[in-house]
Amino acid sequence: MNVLLIGNGGREHAIAWKLAQSKNLSKLYIAPGNPGTAQSGENIPIGATEIDKLVDFARENKIALAIVGPEDPLAAGAVDAFEAVGIKAFGPSADAAQLEADKAFAKHLMRSSAISNAEGQVFERFADAKAYIASRDEAVVIKAAGLAKGKGVFVCDEPSDGILAAEKIMCDRIFGAAGDKIVVEDRLLGEEASILAFVDGRNIYVMESSQDHKAIGDGDTGPNTGGMGAYSPAPVITDAMMDKITREILVPTVDGMNRNDTPYKGVLYAGVMITAGGPRVLEFNVRFGDPETQPILMRLKSDLLEVMLAVCEGKLDDVTLKWDPRPAVCVVMAAGGYPGEYEKGKIITGISEAEKLEDVVVFHAGTAVKDEKLVTNGGRVLGVTAMGRTIADAKAKAYEAADKIKFDGAYYRRDIADKAIKRTI
Repeated sequence: MNVLLIGNGGREHAIAWKLAQSKNLSKLYIAPGNPGTAQSGENIPIGATEIDKLVDFARENKIALAIVGPEDPLAAGAVDAFEAVGIKAFGPSADAAQLEADKAFAKHLMRSSAISNAEGQVFERFADAKAYIASRDEAVVIKAAGLAKGKGVFVCDEPSDGILAAEKIMCDRIFGAAGDKIVVEDRLLGEEASILAFVDGRNIYVMESSQDHKAIGDGDTGPNTGGMGAYSPAPVITDAMMDKITREILVPTVDGMNRNDTPYKGVLYAGVMITAGGPRVLEFNVRFGDPETQPILMRLKSDLLEVMLAVCEGKLDDVTLKWDPRPAVCVVMAAGGYPGEYEKGKIITGISEAEKLEDVVVFHAGTAVKDEKLVTNGGRVLGVTAMGRTIADAKAKAYEAADKIKFDGAYYRRDIADKAIKRTI
């Protein structure tokens, strides 16, 4: 069958790489794609949010399944548009995508469904937010309610810092319309984990666990990013903990979305904090995580296209996924200056040498071809991903591969997966 994959990041390269292994795939198109996705299919010069053009292309090229990768086109109704012309589409509707696109919506859903999360309030006026934050005497978390590419969260040790963060979001408009509303929460203490599950509206199939590293610096220091690395599985998620998360978070979320007349299908991503009192939701995403997708799909042995079709057809209960028991680690190589200002167009070398290592795949995120040379074209440039016998082995291999890749200003954390290694010693 012909498949159209929408997006151009590391997540989409990983999805394209896995889809290309399917025996059911005839032709894979990626819009707009990147130099990495071009190795698995044909890139099409249509932007991810050019929904009308994407639908026209799908109709002209007999696309049987459209897969929407990023959150922006999901929130803009890409899935609805494909389904309106009879094309199966993987992902939630625009109404269901509010679970990520509007943190106020998510907060209301969690309260009405008795899902444990951080205490907090939603504000539409800076003056009200400022007064509330000033009344607090402990650390606060300030979140832009809309889509901010994973960067709209500020963890503030002092309420005064929280007021400054709220002012940047609501008054300085650093995230544009995403900051029309903010969520102010108490800070949760514990260890984070990413829980991704396939959902077909009724059935839930939980994937292997993973853990992202959002902060730019080693030891989780510095500002948040879209993600600086990830590993799977996450030892903090035991079988008992996964059962608890499924029972107390995932099932109530899917049930709540159905009660809300916004049935959910696609990938449901719950970012959770494992606290002393149990798992509590930090955020929901309505698509595969990036960079969690890279190590998760490296470990998936089953046909990804088959499970995506099962989700679209409401037949997820017919699916059994098989996983490689070996862990995987992804190290994100970023442009110097990221998540602040950074330069593009830096020549990249060494990828072929890195991929000569066994069980290593280099996923492209922010790359482009210029004058027949591969160059940087984004903040997060590459996701160097490796599998190993142990998490320590996978980490060592990922860094061995990353060290072979060069571009001016290249930066990457050196402590990806250290939390997991400490738990397995």
